[in-house]
Order: sequence, then C-alpha cells, then structure tokens
Amino acid sequence: MLAPRERDDTRTRLLDAAEAIVADRGVGALTLDAVAAEAGVSKGGLLHHYRSKEALLTAIVARMTEEMRAVFDRLREAEPSGPGRTVRACIAWALQPRPEREARDLRIAAALLAAHAHHPALVDPVRAEHARIRALIAEDGLDHGRALAVLTAADGLFMAKIFSIWQPTEAEAGALRHALEDLAVP
Repeated sequence: MLAPRERDDTRTRLLDAAEAIVADRGVGALTLDAVAAEAGVSKGGLLHHYRSKEALLTAIVARMTEEMRAVFDRLREAEPSGPGRTVRACIAWALQPRPEREARDLRIAAALLAAHAHHPALVDPVRAEHARIRALIAEDGLDHGRALAVLTAADGLFMAKIFSIWQPTEAEAGALRHALEDLAVP
C-alpha cells in the first residue's frame, strides 16, 4: 500500500499527464492507457486512483477550479479595498503579464475543453466559481452593467488566447487596461 505522500504524488503525475496529453495532442488522444503511459504508471495503478476517464476529468476540473480560485483571490487581495476591487482583479487577471502562467493556462484550458467534450456537467465546478466571482462583482459597489462588461472582456481575452485567435500586443493591452479601468470607477 502506498503512503499518503506517494498517493498524492501519483495522483498529481496522473493529472499532469492527462493535461499534457490534451494540450499537446488534443482531446481525442486522452485515453486511460495514454495517461498511464505518460505518467509512468501501470493502467492498474491509474485505475486505483481514478476508476474511469470521467473520474480523471472530474479530478482535473476540481484541481483547476481550486487553482483558478486561488489565483483570482490572490489578485483580489492585492487590490485596494473599496468599490471596484473585484472588477480591478478581473482586469489584472485578464491583462497582467505572466509568462510563467502561459503554458499552465493553456493546459488548464485544454483540460477544461476535454472535460466539457466528455460531459458538459463536468465543468460545473468552474461554472460555480464563475458564479462566485459574479456574486462578488454584484457586491463590488459599481454599476452592474459596467462591471459585467469588464468580466465579459476578461473572459473574451482568455478565450481568444486559448484558441490562439488573438493576443493583444503590449500597446493594445495598455489601451484595453485603460478602457477597462475607466469602467471600474464608481
């Protein structure tokens, strides 16, 4: 029997392997055999931790939701208190230059797409986290329509990035930041 730390390490390797497969080879390449091979674990070892592809995808979504919450809450805490704090965190989330997060964001997005393709309900934890952010925005002390416009812009920038549609240049990001910050004023 594995010690708790070894179980956690194996789970992490399996989740990392699944994310890497989807990001590198696409949703269709995500099989239990491929994940086991990528993680260097037997298929039986994988099945010990995740009994099915759905269980694996559920764990990936749970992990990414926790990460999403932690990153957003850290950005929110870094903003000065008062009206617009949550909306300013959305702007920072969308436009903050973070090259160290680029690869991770793309892996998270790929895994999220894989989960949605397998069964749309698997994305419910992310929907719940987005609802939590929208609830914080509703209490943020700003005009609700302006605040939602900022959130929608942040979501759109993320989607444009993950589908490699468009990524703003530094000048464009500055212009966007300025326009969005104008909306974040009470």
